[in-house]
Amino acid sequence: MKITDDKLLRMALITSLVGIIGLIAFTPSIEVKEVDIKDITRGMIDEEVKIDCVIQDVSQSGSKSSYFLTINDGTGQMPMIIFESQASEIQSKSFDITEFKDKRVEVVGKITEYNSQLELILSSGDSLKIIG
Repeated sequence: MKITDDKLLRMALITSLVGIIGLIAFTPSIEVKEVDIKDITRGMIDEEVKIDCVIQDVSQSGSKSSYFLTINDGTGQMPMIIFESQASEIQSKSFDITEFKDKRVEVVGKITEYNSQLELILSSGDSLKIIG
C-alpha cells in the first residue's frame, strides 16, 4: 500500500478531529483538586486547588486595591490574596470583602510562594463562595 499526500492529509485531518472531539468531551469533567491546608507543600506551587475554610482575618493593602485574608480549615491556616481585578469583580456583585470575615467559604486559587511562605491567590471573583 502506497501512502500518497492525499491519504496522509486525510489521516492527519481525522486524527485532529478525533483529538478535538476528545478535548471537548472531557474538558467539563476536569475538576480542581480539593485539599486540606496541612497537605499543601512547595511541590504544589502553581497548582490550582479548592479549600473549604473559614476566613479568620481580612485586611486591605495600603493602596486599598488588594485584600489579604487569613484562611483556616481546621488543619492549618495560610494567607490568601485577592488582587484588584478579583476584588472589583466580587464588589460588582454587591459584596463587601470585609464582610467575609468569620464566614465559611469555598475558595479556588493558585498556590504561590512569597517571602518563603506559601499563600493562595484567588483565581477569580467567582472563586470565593460562602457555603455556611
